[in-house]
Amino acid sequence: MSLSCLIIDDEPNAVKLLEILIGQNTKWTVLGKCYNAPEALAFLKEQKPDFIFLDINMPQLSGMELASLLPGDIKIVFTTAYSEYAAESYTFETIDYLLKPITLKRFLAAMQKIEGYFASRDSNGKPAVPITDEYFFVKSGKVLRNILLADIQYFEGEKEYVRLVTPAEQILIYRRLKDIEEQLQAPFVRVHNSYIVNTKQINKIQDNHIYVANKQIPISEKFKDNFMQVIQQRIF
Repeated sequence: MSLSCLIIDDEPNAVKLLEILIGQNTKWTVLGKCYNAPEALAFLKEQKPDFIFLDINMPQLSGMELASLLPGDIKIVFTTAYSEYAAESYTFETIDYLLKPITLKRFLAAMQKIEGYFASRDSNGKPAVPITDEYFFVKSGKVLRNILLADIQYFEGEKEYVRLVTPAEQILIYRRLKDIEEQLQAPFVRVHNSYIVNTKQINKIQDNHIYVANKQIPISEKFKDNFMQVIQQRIF
């Protein structure tokens, strides 16, 4: 897949390694290399890559601080030697989070995730057609699993993974919960930053919690109004 990217990192050796990995394993174009935040901001005023590789530990402005200044539609792959920023990174338009030193194996996994992300978008960068059929295929590791929508009890976000739960099994999907939400329609409803539930699978609702099978799921204030509007339509 032909994509364009920008590398932002204050370590020349880290920039060089990414260039080599990209050149040897992808059809991507590196539009530029920036070694600090001001350079990156100036570059992004003139050109818009499909996504950026962004180091977190940088002088002047950290990668997190820079990310907060970028347009909301800039897609980011964070690169860092520090794992403690992983959860915070997904408050931005983050596709992946690469820990340094970046190995070939981890880069290839990231490449698949990045290309899968853009393949799931249309030409305007919007999510692909919503899932409306009774089943769809889920990629888990190297296996494509056929899952019936009606069997899904809930999705649970876990940093860069999503756990899909049915009565029979739990499957880890290497995607963000937000991306999955954009492809789902009723009866699936977002009820929390970490949960999407199948309303047909709800046993009861009590004290700001949803009960699905043996799972107690909190309803957050952020999603409560929308969720209750959906439920009100089903109350006798």
